[in-house]
Amino acid sequence: MNIEMKNKKVIITGGSTGIGKEVVKVFAKNGAKVAIFDVNNEAGIDLTNELTKDGFDIRYWNVDVRDSNQVSGGVLAATQWLEGIDILINLAGVLQGASIELDEFPDEVWESVISINLTGSYLMTKHVASIMQKQKSGTIILTSSGAGVLGSSSSYAYGSSKGGVHGLTLVLEDKLAKYGIRVHDILPGSVNTPLKNAQIETTRDITGDEELYLDTKKILADPTGVANIIYFMCSDEAALLRGSIRTA
Repeated sequence: MNIEMKNKKVIITGGSTGIGKEVVKVFAKNGAKVAIFDVNNEAGIDLTNELTKDGFDIRYWNVDVRDSNQVSGGVLAATQWLEGIDILINLAGVLQGASIELDEFPDEVWESVISINLTGSYLMTKHVASIMQKQKSGTIILTSSGAGVLGSSSSYAYGSSKGGVHGLTLVLEDKLAKYGIRVHDILPGSVNTPLKNAQIETTRDITGDEELYLDTKKILADPTGVANIIYFMCSDEAALLRGSIRTA
């Protein structure tokens, strides 16, 4: 099946590295016009320059998804450049506090993770959905995690934030359907990204379990595979799709 995204207008948060970077690439290379939102300026600008040099339609904005003013301003600027919005993909996220016991868990880590992973997804969706509601169409992807839904997270904050994202997705799917907006969350497993690698290294350093670290490294999935699934989820061919998608 040859799925094109020619002239689709897309905002991708967390698009500078990891899964987000691969999602940006697959959309751009299939004809979409892509706005990247991130705070990793070096990686974001490098990716934008690389793809622009190859003739793809990409622009980068430094947007902290925790900040409502930055989000609203970024969405306004990006949608003016895009001349509308068809797809929002929320991939900005952090994984902090791995393998720290509850009685030692820092409050500031809790607040940071919740604000980026959950509040950031809420704010981005809020501002983009207001545009999609007027045009009566759109697709929104949020990133949850098996760790949040199944309770297997190495971090109290990460698991809770991703469980919250899953709950937010369920409400959004129900409330926005009447406007012709599809909402899904994807639940990636263990994926070979800077985020995941940092987490398993932290766990190894705290627990001293080198064998677990090496075993986990062996099973990390290619982020390109997850990007391809997200790409399909956003396509017209997936119009009948509903709910959550879980990956290995």
